Amino acid sequence: MEIVGAIDRDPAKAGHTLNEVLAVNAPRSKGGEVSVADRPQEVLARVRADMAMIATGSFIADVYPQILAAVERKMNVITIAEEMGQPRAQHAREADELHRAAFRNGVTVMGTGVNPGFILDTLIIALTGVCADIQGIRATRINDLSPYGPTVLRTQGVGATVEEFNRGLAEGTIFGHIGFLESMRLLTDALGWDLDEVKQVRKPIVSKTRRVTPHVTVEPGMVAGCEHVAHGIKDGRTLITLEHPQQVLPQSEGVETGDYIHIQGTPEINLQIKPEIAGGVATTALAVNMIPHVLNSRPGLFTMREMPVPAAVLGDIRRLLARGR
Repeated sequence: MEIVGAIDRDPAKAGHTLNEVLAVNAPRSKGGEVSVADRPQEVLARVRADMAMIATGSFIADVYPQILAAVERKMNVITIAEEMGQPRAQHAREADELHRAAFRNGVTVMGTGVNPGFILDTLIIALTGVCADIQGIRATRINDLSPYGPTVLRTQGVGATVEEFNRGLAEGTIFGHIGFLESMRLLTDALGWDLDEVKQVRKPIVSKTRRVTPHVTVEPGMVAGCEHVAHGIKDGRTLITLEHPQQVLPQSEGVETGDYIHIQGTPEINLQIKPEIAGGVATTALAVNMIPHVLNSRPGLFTMREMPVPAAVLGDIRRLLARGR
């Protein structure tokens, strides 16, 4: 494995080596140290690569042209854009176009991440494999937002007043969790269910304590995060409930983080992971660990549901890089 190019739209990083930008001292690639460039087309035209890793945005509207540009250069693509977890959930036309482009160029495109991509969909799908029947699914991910930067915190309304939070929801600047519709579609595709609708509810989590993070200070009465719930409904009955209350420093008010899955069926399944699977590290690991599966896949656009079970090859890759291979 060799890194042959790096792109970042931040002009302040342009011209600096990856070692400088990441503050590491990794071995040089065979062609020398890779420098960051802020002009994607120039890099894509210059380098020959088997894989493009795209981690630039959450929405298909933003990453679609980037994915297509890499595909047309015959590069396989893994992206952590949330809407690419199952692009057909909201963007069937773009998904079909990406599938045709990938097939035409003999490459594979896939979206992944900790959520969507694993906790509230792929892991649940795997657990249903031991069930003889299923009546319903309820899954909750309670996490701590404090390690995240300003962009993520803004989308959750952290540091806003309640009025600013509600206005942000109405204006589309505060989203809550991005990916419930994609996770719902992954689950229903796997189970053969056909939902009538998905209802989403977003509420502010108002802090009772002062919470200080590297990027924001939340005073009592301000918003510490977003309580976001999605209900998958069929014939008036809720079959799937996905909950994702996200806030900074939840432990400051006695809230424990964790990932919880309850499958009502035969047998009944209750899974608890405490504390929560760390989102940043897990997303990075999934993206890298899926490289072999994507490279070995047939051409086209695929989801985690259609890929082999992920396994930890990241450690082996690190050892190879350390030996300069």
